[in-house]
Amino acid sequence: MASVIKDIEVEILLNDVLELYGYDFTNYSKASIKRRINRLFALDKFPSFAEFRYHLRTDSIYIKRFVEQITVNVTEMFRDPTFYNALREKVLPQLGTYPFIRIWLAGCSTGEEAYSIAIVLKELNLLDKSLIYATDLNPEVLEKAGNGIFPLSQMKQYSENYILSGGKNDFSSYYSANYHVAKFDDSLKSKMIFSTHNLVSDHSFNLFQLILCRNVLIYFDKDLQAKVFTLFDQSLENLGFLALGTKETLRFSSVASKFKQLNTENIWRKV
Repeated sequence: MASVIKDIEVEILLNDVLELYGYDFTNYSKASIKRRINRLFALDKFPSFAEFRYHLRTDSIYIKRFVEQITVNVTEMFRDPTFYNALREKVLPQLGTYPFIRIWLAGCSTGEEAYSIAIVLKELNLLDKSLIYATDLNPEVLEKAGNGIFPLSQMKQYSENYILSGGKNDFSSYYSANYHVAKFDDSLKSKMIFSTHNLVSDHSFNLFQLILCRNVLIYFDKDLQAKVFTLFDQSLENLGFLALGTKETLRFSSVASKFKQLNTENIWRKV
């Protein structure tokens, strides 16, 4: 039976990664990160913890694989259609009165969510005066996001999600199909800025009217969540909106008194 990385070894690895490469995973949920490290250890068939650690410390290319495996990149277009419907019906029309709309998508992964938001903005005639800042810790996934190319096999599911979210057009009008891939229109991408940002260690970089960070904070411990909520509070204009994942909440956080939850989905307004 393959050996398992122990808690103390996980700690050693995470300290190495922080010290040598600046990626801070030390406050991520312990059980979740241990599971992923053990999965990678088994996948790459290291004979021992010592060899795994040596490889991580000395191979600057392997760290990319490590970060990719440790950060969760599970996403799809128009995921949770009722959320996008709430965005379409209740949030974006209110932001439509602004001269310019700045949106921060924190933890954008491979970009499916960024393109989904751009499509909704386009249908509401708001895309021209909007800018989506899509950030992620992982430069590898940002590169994929910037290409706007997704497997054609996923379009059926994405199209269904789109229709359930209140989409009115033919979903295929937003991309061109080529062999096994779908390439989304450059007009959507032209309103996006993709860049690396580490929610754990980086500061606020602008003021936004809408911040989306869905299904990222569930992997952080309470202290780290508190730190990120403070960052979002600093980055959000008064009366701006914050959208979280279904299992995440602002309740009990130090900034909770500054926000009011809308009656729909997990969207909060700064009051």
